[in-house]
Amino acid sequence: MGAVEESTLTSVKGALAPSDYVHLHNHTHHSLLDGLTKIPALVDRVKDLGMEAIAITDHGTMSGAIEFYKAATAGEIKPIIGMEAYVAARSRHDRDPQKDKARYHLIILAMNNTGYQNLMKLSTQANLEGMYYKPRIDHELLEQYNEGLIILSACASGEVGEQLRFDNYEEAKRIASWYKSVFGDRYYLEMQDHGHPECPSKWDVQVGINAHLEKLSQELDIPCVVTSDGHYLDHSDQEAHEILLCVGTGSYLSDEKRMSLKDFELHVTDPAEIIERWSRTNPEAVINTRRIADRCNVEIELGKILIPKFPTPNGQTEKEYLDQLVYRGMAMRYAEKSSGEAIALKNDDIRTLLSDAQKERLDMEFGVLDKMGYNGYFLIVQDFINWGKDQGIIFGPGRGSAAGSIIAYALNITDLDPLKYDLLFERFLNPDRVSMPDIDIDIQDTRRGEVIQYCADKYGHDRVTNIGTFGTMAARAAVRDVARVLQVPYGDSDRLAKLIPPPAQGRHIPLAVSVKEDADLKKEYESNPTAKRVFDFAIRLEGTMRSHGVHAAGVVIAPEAVVNYVPLEMAQKGVVATQFPMGPVEELGLLKMDFLGLSNLTIINNALRIIRKVYETEINLSTIPLDDKKTYELFQRGDTTGVFQLESAGMKRYLRELKPTVFDDIIAMVALYRPGPMQFIDSFIKRKHGQEEITYLHSGMENSLKNTYGILVYQEQFMQISKEWCGFTGGQADTLRKAVGKKKIDLMRKVKVEFVDGAVKHGGATKDVAETFWDQLEEFANYCFNKSHAACYGLISYWTAYLKAHYPDAFMAALMTSDQDDTERLAIEMNECKHMGIEVLNPNVNESFVEFAVVPGKKQIRFGMAAVKGVGVGAVEEILRARDIDRFVSIEDFAKRVSTSKFNRKAWESLIKAGGFDEFNDRSDLLYNLETIQAFASKVQKEAASGQTDLFGLMGDSAASIQPTVTLQQAPQRHTDKERLMWERELLGLYISAHPLDPYATYLEEQTQPLTQLVPEYDSRRMTVGGIVSTVRTIVTKSGTKMAFVGLEDKFGEGEVIIFPNLYELVGAKLVQDAVVRISGKNSARDRDGNLGNESKMIADEIVVLSDKDAQEYQTTGRKMDGPKMSSQVKKERRTAYKNGGVLPKKQPAAEAEKPITPIPVAALPTRKLYVNIKNPEDHEALMNLKSICKEFPGVTEVVLVLGVEKKSAIRLPFKIDEHGAVMGRLVKSLGEDAVVLK
Repeated sequence: MGAVEESTLTSVKGALAPSDYVHLHNHTHHSLLDGLTKIPALVDRVKDLGMEAIAITDHGTMSGAIEFYKAATAGEIKPIIGMEAYVAARSRHDRDPQKDKARYHLIILAMNNTGYQNLMKLSTQANLEGMYYKPRIDHELLEQYNEGLIILSACASGEVGEQLRFDNYEEAKRIASWYKSVFGDRYYLEMQDHGHPECPSKWDVQVGINAHLEKLSQELDIPCVVTSDGHYLDHSDQEAHEILLCVGTGSYLSDEKRMSLKDFELHVTDPAEIIERWSRTNPEAVINTRRIADRCNVEIELGKILIPKFPTPNGQTEKEYLDQLVYRGMAMRYAEKSSGEAIALKNDDIRTLLSDAQKERLDMEFGVLDKMGYNGYFLIVQDFINWGKDQGIIFGPGRGSAAGSIIAYALNITDLDPLKYDLLFERFLNPDRVSMPDIDIDIQDTRRGEVIQYCADKYGHDRVTNIGTFGTMAARAAVRDVARVLQVPYGDSDRLAKLIPPPAQGRHIPLAVSVKEDADLKKEYESNPTAKRVFDFAIRLEGTMRSHGVHAAGVVIAPEAVVNYVPLEMAQKGVVATQFPMGPVEELGLLKMDFLGLSNLTIINNALRIIRKVYETEINLSTIPLDDKKTYELFQRGDTTGVFQLESAGMKRYLRELKPTVFDDIIAMVALYRPGPMQFIDSFIKRKHGQEEITYLHSGMENSLKNTYGILVYQEQFMQISKEWCGFTGGQADTLRKAVGKKKIDLMRKVKVEFVDGAVKHGGATKDVAETFWDQLEEFANYCFNKSHAACYGLISYWTAYLKAHYPDAFMAALMTSDQDDTERLAIEMNECKHMGIEVLNPNVNESFVEFAVVPGKKQIRFGMAAVKGVGVGAVEEILRARDIDRFVSIEDFAKRVSTSKFNRKAWESLIKAGGFDEFNDRSDLLYNLETIQAFASKVQKEAASGQTDLFGLMGDSAASIQPTVTLQQAPQRHTDKERLMWERELLGLYISAHPLDPYATYLEEQTQPLTQLVPEYDSRRMTVGGIVSTVRTIVTKSGTKMAFVGLEDKFGEGEVIIFPNLYELVGAKLVQDAVVRISGKNSARDRDGNLGNESKMIADEIVVLSDKDAQEYQTTGRKMDGPKMSSQVKKERRTAYKNGGVLPKKQPAAEAEKPITPIPVAALPTRKLYVNIKNPEDHEALMNLKSICKEFPGVTEVVLVLGVEKKSAIRLPFKIDEHGAVMGRLVKSLGEDAVVLK
C-alpha cells in the first residue's frame, strides 16, 4: 500500500474498530433530486457511528465541497473531497445520440491540494466542454489531470462494472489495466456492500460483479475497497428518498415502471455491519478504505484576501495611484476644482485646500485601507464605475455602508458626502476586524452586462464569472411535490400548502416547527392521516436542493483563473457560474461584486435620454442641487407617484404633513416608513414643526440626534453616541451595532458594561441614565435603520423627484416605458399624467416610437407602438425606418413604403384598432378595406422590386395617372365608441382615448375613495368606493339564499366586493357587467380566525347604481373624500410583526364548544371550480353521464366543461355541484382521473 502507515490501523487479524472503515462513496443533496442527505447531518451521523473520516462524491458536481470541508473540520471528522464523475463513452466532445447517450460512473477523490485543483478542473471541463445530458469527462482529461487523485472503479454503472455485468471480463480487464497504467497505486476496484452474499438487500448482479472484481484484483494486483453508495442517512429515509426520485423523474410513487432504488439499502451503513460481513470474506477491502483516507490530506485555506492586482500606470504602486486619484477627487468634490485643475495639482497642494475634518477623515480611511490591504480593491471598483459613467451608464449613488467612506465619495464610487450626512466609515470597514469590504453596485438593469463584460476584458475572461445559487425546496413547494407524488387531489394539495405560514422577513419557518406551533397546521396534522403523511415526507424533503441557478447580482473577479479557486458550471441561463454559492466564494476570500440591475436607474437613464433629445439639455446627476425648490414643493404636495421609495398612499400623506425642506427629511422618511418605526413618524413631524418639544435623555446625545429632532432613527446615530458619549473607538462602535442589532446576548452583556462605564466616565452621565438609554437601545435596535443605505436610496428618490418636477413629460414617458407590461401600473401613471396636465395619446404612426415618447412642446405623450399587442418591435422599427425618410401622408403612402414582410396583417389590424392611423382614415373604414390595402401594398412593393417603378419614372409626369392607387370603400357599419374603447382595452391593456368612467370622474373623486386604498392597512375601517362592475359571481348559501362576489374597477385599480344575501336581495338584479356603482361598507382583511391577511375585500352594506343623469346633474363640492386611516389595532399588529421578524400575531381559535354561531366567514366560502374534460365532443354517452352524476350532488361549486384533446373550448354548465360529496370519485371513475380537476 505504498507509504501508508500500518500503525494507524487495527491489525487485520484482530477485531476491526468502526474507525477502520471509511465511507468513500456518498451522495448528498448536491446530487440533485438523487441524494437526500444534508451535509451537517452526515457529519453528525458518522461521528455518532464512531468513524473518523468521510467522503462526499456527488454526481458531476463539487458544489458542496466547502460546506462539507467546514462541517467535517468543525466536527473533528476528516473530510475527503470527491466527485462521482460521468465518463463519456467516447470523447467528451462527441454527441451522437446513437453512440454517446451512454456514460459511465467513476469515483474520484482528491488526495492532496494538487489533486483538489485537478478535481476542480475536471469538474469544470465536464460542465463546460463535456455536457451532453450530463457533465462528462474522458480518458484524455483523466490522463492530463491525474496527479493527486485517487480513483475507485465505481458501481455497476462504472466502465469496469458495466463490462463485468455483461460478463465481458477481458474488456473489463483491459479498462482496469488502462486505469492502473495512468494512476498506479492510486487506482482501486470498488466492491459494493449490496453485492455481499450476506447483505440484507443483496443484488445478484452486484454479487457477480464483486466476484469478478476479486479475480481482477488478484490478476492485476489492484487493491479492492468496499463502499455503500450512500444516498440517504438512515434506512428509515428510504421511502422519502423514493419520493425524491419521483419528484426528479415526474413519476407517482405508485408507478410500477418508474425509476426506483427501493430494492437497495443505500443509507450510510453502520461500519459495524460492514466490518461484520466483510472481515470474514475480504477484510483488506475494509482496511483499504481507511488507508485511502489516510492518504487523503486536502487543506483549504479560508479567510484569505484574494484581490486581483490592479494595472497601475507609470510604474506606480497601488497605494501611490490610489492616493493620486483620491486627492484629485477631493479637489473636485470639496474644493470645486475642474478635472483639469485637479490633475495639475500635487497631493500636498490639494491637502492645503481641505478642511481639518476632511483631512482627518481621509487620513483615517487611508490608514485602514493600507493596513488591511484594500488599496487594489478600491482601484478596481472605481475603475469600472468611472468607465461605465463615461459610457453613459447610470449607476446608483451607492448602497449600504460603502456610502460612509470619503474615499469612495472622492473616487466617484458613491455620490453622498459622508461628512455632511454623518455617515460612518466604521459601518463599512471595522478597523478592529479584518473582513473583505463589500460595495454593492446598483446599475441600470438594461446595461449590467456591459459592465461585467468590461471587467472580463480587463482582467481576463477566465478570471471573471457569475456566482451560482441553489434552489431548495421550501415548505410549500415540498408539500406540493410530495402531494403530487402521492396522488393527493390538487385541491387538497393546494389547501395543505396554503396552511403553511409565509416566510418571516424572508426567512422560511421550518415545517417541523410549524406543525407544532401553528394552530391550524397542527390541527390538520393531528386529525388528517393523509395530511400527516404528506407533511412527514415534506419535512424530510424540505431544504433539499432541486436546482442550480445564477445569483441576481454576484460576480467574482479573481487574481488568477477562477477555476484555481472554484469549480465552474454552465448555469441554466447559458452563462458560466461558480459551482459554489455566494457564502463559500466569500469564505475563500475571493473578490465578490454585487452588480444589481435596478429598473429605477433605467427609468432615470431613459428620462435623461428624452430630455437630451427633446430639451437639448444635458443633466449630470452628481451635480443636481440637493436644495432645489421645485423638488421640495413636489414632495410637500405628495405628488410622488413614480418617485422611488416614496409613492405609497401612506408615504404621500406623511410627506404632505411633514413638508420636507432638507434632504435629511427625505433620508429619515425612507428609514422610518417601515413596520415598527412608523410609530415615530407622527412625533418626527410634530417636532419638525414645533408642535412637540424636542428632548434628549442627556445633553451628550444632542449632536447625534439633532438632525432627527431628538428621535433615534439610524444605527449610525447610536454608534456616534457610543463614540462621543461613551468614548468608544470606531471599531467598538461597530461591534456595539452588531451585538445589539443581531441580538448577540453574550456580546451584549460584555458591551453593556463598557457602554455604561464609558457614559459615566467619558460622557458625565449617571449610571441610571446610561442604563435607561441602554434599555431603550435594545428596544430601538428592532427599528433602527442603516443611514448609509437610507441616504443612498433617498438620493435616488430625490433624483427621480427632481426629474419629475422639472421635466414632467420626459419623466412620465420614461416611467411608462418601464411599466409598459404592467397595465395596473400604467393606469395609475396615466391618471397621474392627467393630474399633471399631460395628455396621453393613442399610438400614431407619425409621432410614436418603440417606447412611450414626448410630443415636443405640447405636454403630450404618445403611447409606444411596441406596447400594442400584435405589433412587435421588428414591425415598429420598420415603420421608423420608412419614417426617417419622410412622414407618412396617407394610408396609401404607408402601404407603399413599409415592407409587407415585416409588417403583417396582425400588425395592421392591431395598429388600426389602437388608433395608429386615425389621422388618415376612420378605423371602421380601414378595417373594412384591410384586404384591399394589403393587396395594394404587396402589388406595389413587388413591382418596385422587379423594376417596374423605374419604367414609370422614365415616363415623367404622365406616369402619375397610370401608377397603382388604392380606393377605400366606406364601411357599411360604423363601430361604436364603446367598441373602440374595448379595442383599446384589449390591445393596449387599458383605455386611452377615453374611459367609461370619464363622465363620472368628478362624482367619484369627491364621493368615493380609490380602490388602491382597499388594502389591509385600513382593515375594519368604513370605506366608500366606486367604479364599473367587471365581474359578478353568485353562489347559493347553505340556507338556500343567494349572495355575490363583485369585481369592481376604477381608474386606479381593482378590488372585490362581497354582498351578503340581505343586500343582494335588494340590489342583485341591478348588478350587471359594466354597471357604474357606489358602494359603502367595511374593509375586511382578516381570515376566519381574525388574523390579518395580505388582501382586502369590501363587505358591502349599501350599493347605489349610478346613471349618466347622476353624473350630469352632480354639483361639485371642490373637495376630495378623505382617505381612511390605519387603525390602532393594525398599527399594533404591524409593530409586533416587525419585532417578531415579520410574522403577524395569530389569534388562537376558541375551543370548539365555545365558538358562537356566526354567518359563514368570507374565507370559508367556496371559490373553486370543477373542470371536466370530454376529449370527444361527439361522445353523447359521456356527456349524459356527466349531467346525471352532477344532478345527484347539487351544491355551490361551478362546473366548467372543457371540450377536445387540445382543450381549446370551455363552457360553463347551468348546474352546480357539492365538491365535498362522492361526486369526485364518481366522475373520476366515469371519465378518468386526468379529466377531472378541481381548482
